[in-house]
Amino acid sequence: MYSEELKEQVLKLYLEHRRTIGSLADEFGLSKSGINKWIKQYRENAERDEKLKQALETMEENRRLHRKIEELEKENDFLKKAAAFFAKESKQ
Repeated sequence: MYSEELKEQVLKLYLEHRRTIGSLADEFGLSKSGINKWIKQYRENAERDEKLKQALETMEENRRLHRKIEELEKENDFLKKAAAFFAKESKQ
């Protein structure tokens, strides 16, 4: 049996920090199916428990925001490169 702390850590890494089930299984020496069961159970429990539901929604929102930040950083990098390219071209 695994500790609740370990389960919470794995769930948070998956739900909030966008870690893959495979990477978590490798890192913690767990089975992918076991992690999937934990995720499914957590989601089911969150449907019945308002506190868990709120925590799940917060983690999913953080995950969405992390994804959006990554997208914006990529767009920003692209625009910086484009601006440098056009600045260089306009000098010639």
